[in-house]
Amino acid sequence: MTASETIAATRLAQLAHDIARHNALYHGNDTPDISDADYDALVRENALLEQQHPQLVRADSPSRLVGVVPSARFSKQRHARPMLSLDNAFNDADVADFFDRVVKFLRVPVQDLPVVVMAEPKIDGLSLSLRYEHGQLASAATRGDGEEGEDVTANVRTICDIPQILTLTHAPAIFEVRGEVYMAKPDFAALNATQAAHGEKNFANPRNAAAGSLRQLDASITAKRPLRFFAYAWGEVSAELADTQSAMLDLMQRAGFSINPLVRLCTGVAETLAYYSELDARRAALPYDIDGVVYKVNRLDWQNRLGQVARAPRWAIAHKFAAEQATTRVDAIDIQVGRTGALTPVARLQPVTVGGVVVTNATLHNEDFIAEKDIRIGDTVVVQRAGDVIPQVVRVVLESRTGAPPVYPFPHICPVCGSHAERETDGAIMRCTGGLVCTAQRTLRLRHFVSRAAFDIEGLGDKRIEELCADGLITTPADIFRLHCQVAALTKRDGWGGQSVNKLLAAIEARRHIALDRLLYGLGIRHVGESTARDLAKAYGTLGALQATLQAISNERTDIKNIQAEISVAQIGPVVAAALIAFFTEPHNQAVIADLLTEITLEDYIYEVQTSEISGKIMVFTGTLEHMTRDEAEARAERLGAKIAKSISSKTDLLVAGAAAGFKLKKAAELDIAVMDETGWLALLARH
Repeated sequence: MTASETIAATRLAQLAHDIARHNALYHGNDTPDISDADYDALVRENALLEQQHPQLVRADSPSRLVGVVPSARFSKQRHARPMLSLDNAFNDADVADFFDRVVKFLRVPVQDLPVVVMAEPKIDGLSLSLRYEHGQLASAATRGDGEEGEDVTANVRTICDIPQILTLTHAPAIFEVRGEVYMAKPDFAALNATQAAHGEKNFANPRNAAAGSLRQLDASITAKRPLRFFAYAWGEVSAELADTQSAMLDLMQRAGFSINPLVRLCTGVAETLAYYSELDARRAALPYDIDGVVYKVNRLDWQNRLGQVARAPRWAIAHKFAAEQATTRVDAIDIQVGRTGALTPVARLQPVTVGGVVVTNATLHNEDFIAEKDIRIGDTVVVQRAGDVIPQVVRVVLESRTGAPPVYPFPHICPVCGSHAERETDGAIMRCTGGLVCTAQRTLRLRHFVSRAAFDIEGLGDKRIEELCADGLITTPADIFRLHCQVAALTKRDGWGGQSVNKLLAAIEARRHIALDRLLYGLGIRHVGESTARDLAKAYGTLGALQATLQAISNERTDIKNIQAEISVAQIGPVVAAALIAFFTEPHNQAVIADLLTEITLEDYIYEVQTSEISGKIMVFTGTLEHMTRDEAEARAERLGAKIAKSISSKTDLLVAGAAAGFKLKKAAELDIAVMDETGWLALLARH
């Protein structure tokens, strides 16, 4: 495999992983965390790489998959005919290309037989397939992965828009109707009002509300939700029922289904684009959310001839809308502290409706984002919902600025705990350094503290840590070792009997003696993983020696660019060194560590090296490994006698490249350095 092929294969592996994750969030959990536009960009990048390297197309390629594997919470139902996805068009040229491809494939004289498409609004909901046998609803399933969906028959029977019996004089023996379950905007607003009145969490948008309502294990909950259904396609049918898409929609309407009243037959590109523009202008006033227009070749015989490619039909395409925008005012900028200590600025906006949703807040990402767009309190700004979900500030309307409002001063003190906030030397994120005392970070930090590679306290899983933090029984690491004073409170907790409490306390007692490297890793210092913690433990031997060195460096230097020269660990660069100094010189952290040392005893660090085929070799790890963390991989390599480096040079003997390996992989190819993928790395470990 050439160097360029290795780079492409690695990127395709990462794209397959990332797109599968986003599919699961969107289709499986109804909680997308990126915009539609960002998701589409990943899909387009994957398609381009596969076009350039067809020999590298993976078995799990996103181009071969539709949706996501059905949830284990529901029984599965296989589709008689696959529920395909659609290719996307993002501009007028893409639509023109679609028409050209249809004409070229069919080889029809356009002047005599113009291409007519059925244009219909693309409803932002959840795809559903309904199977009718002899006119009666037999089953219903979500799209799932396109081949197999979730059986939601009981829930679907509660939706008024879906007929239980077809209103046809002669219903076919088998008739599968497909369409979209959605929630109208007024119904969505009423549902969220009810949720708020009962102290329950609001839904983010109508699409999430519809999907979450349909995928309830209790059908009585679905019955209380105002779900609706538009039919627009069909699956398996036992007889020829029509010869055009439009005739089929007419038939489904006669059968008792709601058909979107805005569907329209369009002839040629110009008429189709005019419909798109008309619908784009009307979308905000529609009683339901749409995110584009779907065009389908009207003649069914042409659809059959065109067929499909991979996961999408050749005879249809989805023309996506650009994000809707609106203008409003920035009333304030607040700082939120995330669970990893990141300080994220949030604009508090004068309420404005964007895409049918009232927007009052928008993330400003980081200090650089505010400076780049010159956002100031009191400014008029243009906002949009990225992918029609996530509110974001597009730009400042400078002509509307009055006077000279001050530049926003980004804080260097955590608003939650008062600890110093440091800007990352390798990025734009400002982070609170009081990780052990900051309530915003507490739960995550304590979960890390008891994790397997740190203190490894059996019985203190994520859920129990969250419960104990919520009840105030633990706030710092030392509190864990004082839980023996809270026996009465622990035994009163639901599911906590005397035996389970005693077992937990015994597990805690067993960890009062801990190795220095485990303590350093458990403290959750940014950029200090297992490997770096071991390097520090080997170099300094005691925590006091490390603390004294870092304090001395902090007292003598204000420029952190070269402080790693003062640290006795060759692998540590300026980023890690800066993180160490920021952590150990923060007074809050010093107090927490001192308190912890009254409860535990540090053991001598023991390190054993075994002889192997990589003994003495200089190794570099890059990219994402699926079966272990990079720190764990580096530790395993060190135990086999290898020397770990962070950067590629002519002295490097071996590069292990996981998914999304970039510059280092390219440089290894240029220097003719041996490269091993994760499969090869795992095989090497198995030999020892």
